[in-house]
Amino acid sequence: MKKAIVLFLVFATAASSAFAQAKIPAPKDQLYIEVSCLGGLDYFSAHKYGMKMVGEELGVKTDYVGPVDYDINAMVAAFEQAISRKPQGIVVFGSEPSLNSIVDKAWAQGIPVVTVDSDLPGSKRIAYVGTGNYNAGVLGGNELAKILDGKGKVAVIYHPGQLGLEQRLSGYRDALAPFKGIQIVQVVDDQGDTNIAAQVAAALLQKFPDLAGIACLEAAGGSGAATAVREANKVGTVKIISMDRGTEVLEGIAKGVVSASVVQQSALMPYYAVEILYNLVNSKVKISKDNKASGITGEPVYVDTGSVIVDSSNYKNFMP
Repeated sequence: MKKAIVLFLVFATAASSAFAQAKIPAPKDQLYIEVSCLGGLDYFSAHKYGMKMVGEELGVKTDYVGPVDYDINAMVAAFEQAISRKPQGIVVFGSEPSLNSIVDKAWAQGIPVVTVDSDLPGSKRIAYVGTGNYNAGVLGGNELAKILDGKGKVAVIYHPGQLGLEQRLSGYRDALAPFKGIQIVQVVDDQGDTNIAAQVAAALLQKFPDLAGIACLEAAGGSGAATAVREANKVGTVKIISMDRGTEVLEGIAKGVVSASVVQQSALMPYYAVEILYNLVNSKVKISKDNKASGITGEPVYVDTGSVIVDSSNYKNFMP
C-alpha cells in the first residue's frame, strides 16, 4: 500500500462525525474526485494529469469535474454531484471562500476534503496541498527586480479575491519594496480571462508609456500581457514575468516576449492530495490511543509543492 510523503504530522480539529466509514471498499472500488473551475486553461491540464497518475499508481478510480471557466455556481453544482457519488475523498481548487459551506457539507456526510492550489482555511478541509503562494510571489518579484536592474514602473495583473493570489501579491510587494527605483503604478483585475487580461494590459501600456514591467500572478494574465505587448510593438521594452507553464507563455519565452515565468509543480497538488485522502481511508496512523476522540487525522495539514523560475535557459524542458 503506497504511503504519502508525509512532511510532518500535526493535530487538526476534527468533528465527531468525520469520515468514519462503516465499510471501506477495496482500493479498486474507491473513488477520489477533483472539483475545479477554469478547467479550460492549460494550467489545469497538469491537475488532470496528476489525478490520472495517482489513480493509476494507487489502483483507485479518479475523476476531474467542474466548469471550463470561472463559474463558481457551476463549480458548486459539480461539487454537489461529486458528493452524491459518495467518493472516499474530494480534492477541490479552493478558488474563493464561498466554497466553505459546500466543503463543510461534504465533511458532514463523512467525505474528507483536501484543498489544492488555493486554500479554504475557514472550511473543514483536512489539508492544503499547493504552492507556497507568498514564496512564489517573492520569487517572481526578485526575478523582475533583477531583469529591470532595480528600476522602472511596474504594473500587476491578477484576479482579486483568491487567497493564493492575494498571497502572491503580498510576496511581490515585499520583494520589490527594497528596490526604491521600482514603483508599482497600478494593480488591475483580469477576471482570470486571457482576453480581458490582454485588454487591461493594453490599457496599461497606453496609460503608462514608460512602463518597464508587468507582473502576472496567474496564467491568463501572462498570455494576455504577451498579446498586448506584441500588438503595441513593445517586445523587449516591457518585461513580463508570468505565472505557470501554459503553451502561450512558453512560446512567449521562446520568442522573447515573456522574460520568465514562475512555474508551479501543479501536477503534484492533486497527486499528493489524493495520497493524503487515500492514507486517511486506508492507513490508520495511530498518534494517540483514539485519534478521532483526540481530534487527530494522522495526516499533514500543509504541503508546499514549490515553484521554479522558467526562462530562456530552461523553457524547452517544460514544453509539451
